[in-house]
Amino acid sequence: MAAENDDAKPISELGYEECRDELIDVVRLLEQGGLSLEESLALWERGEKLAKRCEEHLAGARKRIEDALGTGEAEGT
Repeated sequence: MAAENDDAKPISELGYEECRDELIDVVRLLEQGGLSLEESLALWERGEKLAKRCEEHLAGARKRIEDALGTGEAEGT
C-alpha cells in the first residue's frame, strides 16, 4: 500500500465513494497488522484525511438537501 500511496490520486480530487472505499482498505490493512511503524503511521494519516474528506462530502450533501427543502439552519429548524 505504501507504494500505491506514492501514485495515489490526491484526496481533494476523490469523490465520496472513492474516499469511503479507500478508507475501508486502509482500515483493513491496519487491522491485518504486519506493517512497519512507519507504514502504519502513513496509512493512519491517510485514513484520517480520507475520513475528513468523507465528512466534507456529507456536509455538502446535507447542505444541498437543506437548501432544496428550504430548511436551512438560519430558519431555526
